[in-house]
Amino acid sequence: MAITAQEIETLLREAFPEGQITVQGDDGQHFAAEVIDASFAGKNRVQQQRAVYAALKGKMDGSAGELHALALTTKAPN
Repeated sequence: MAITAQEIETLLREAFPEGQITVQGDDGQHFAAEVIDASFAGKNRVQQQRAVYAALKGKMDGSAGELHALALTTKAPN
Protein backbone atom coordinates (compact mmCIF):
# COMPACT_ATOMS: atom_id res chain seq x y z
CA MET A 1 0.00 0.00 0.00
CA ALA A 2 1.34 3.43 -0.94
CA ILE A 3 1.81 6.21 1.54
CA THR A 4 0.97 9.88 0.97
CA ALA A 5 2.93 13.01 1.75
CA GLN A 6 0.16 13.95 4.19
CA GLU A 7 0.57 10.68 6.10
CA ILE A 8 4.32 11.23 6.37
CA GLU A 9 3.77 14.79 7.57
CA THR A 10 1.26 13.61 10.18
CA LEU A 11 3.74 11.08 11.59
CA LEU A 12 6.49 13.69 11.71
CA ARG A 13 4.25 16.28 13.39
CA GLU A 14 3.37 13.74 16.09
CA ALA A 15 7.07 13.29 16.86
CA PHE A 16 8.12 16.91 16.35
CA PRO A 17 5.06 19.02 17.30
CA GLU A 18 7.04 22.27 17.52
CA GLY A 19 9.08 21.57 14.39
CA GLN A 20 8.97 23.19 11.00
CA ILE A 21 8.10 20.33 8.64
CA THR A 22 7.78 20.24 4.88
CA VAL A 23 7.05 17.08 2.90
CA GLN A 24 6.94 16.96 -0.89
CA GLY A 25 6.23 14.17 -3.36
CA ASP A 26 3.13 12.72 -4.90
CA ASP A 27 4.03 9.47 -6.63
CA GLY A 28 3.43 7.32 -3.54
CA GLN A 29 7.04 6.17 -3.30
CA HIS A 30 9.54 9.02 -3.55
CA PHE A 31 9.41 11.95 -1.15
CA ALA A 32 11.51 14.80 0.17
CA ALA A 33 11.18 16.08 3.73
CA GLU A 34 12.72 18.90 5.69
CA VAL A 35 12.47 18.80 9.47
CA ILE A 36 13.77 21.71 11.54
CA ASP A 37 13.41 21.06 15.26
CA ALA A 38 15.01 22.29 18.47
CA SER A 39 15.51 18.69 19.62
CA PHE A 40 18.23 18.38 16.97
CA ALA A 41 20.49 20.90 18.73
CA GLY A 42 23.78 19.27 19.63
CA LYS A 43 23.05 16.14 17.57
CA ASN A 44 24.95 15.17 14.46
CA ARG A 45 23.20 14.56 11.15
CA VAL A 46 23.02 10.79 11.64
CA GLN A 47 21.38 11.19 15.06
CA GLN A 48 18.89 13.67 13.63
CA GLN A 49 17.97 11.38 10.76
CA ARG A 50 17.60 8.38 13.08
CA ALA A 51 15.08 10.39 15.10
CA VAL A 52 13.10 11.10 11.93
CA TYR A 53 13.20 7.45 10.84
CA ALA A 54 11.97 6.40 14.29
CA ALA A 55 9.07 8.84 13.91
CA LEU A 56 8.08 7.08 10.68
CA LYS A 57 7.24 3.98 12.74
CA GLY A 58 8.63 1.35 10.39
CA LYS A 59 7.17 2.77 7.18
CA MET A 60 10.64 2.52 5.55
CA ASP A 61 11.55 -0.93 6.90
CA GLY A 62 12.77 -3.36 4.28
CA SER A 63 11.36 -4.14 0.86
CA ALA A 64 7.82 -4.36 2.27
CA GLY A 65 7.92 -0.79 3.64
CA GLU A 66 5.30 1.64 2.39
CA LEU A 67 7.86 4.40 1.91
CA HIS A 68 10.43 3.57 -0.75
CA ALA A 69 12.61 6.69 -0.82
CA LEU A 70 12.91 9.79 1.34
CA ALA A 71 15.36 12.61 0.65
CA LEU A 72 15.81 14.03 4.12
CA THR A 73 17.10 17.37 5.36
CA THR A 74 17.30 17.91 9.11
CA LYS A 75 18.65 20.72 11.27
CA ALA A 76 18.16 22.67 14.45
CA PRO A 77 16.65 26.15 14.14
CA ASN A 78 19.04 29.08 13.99
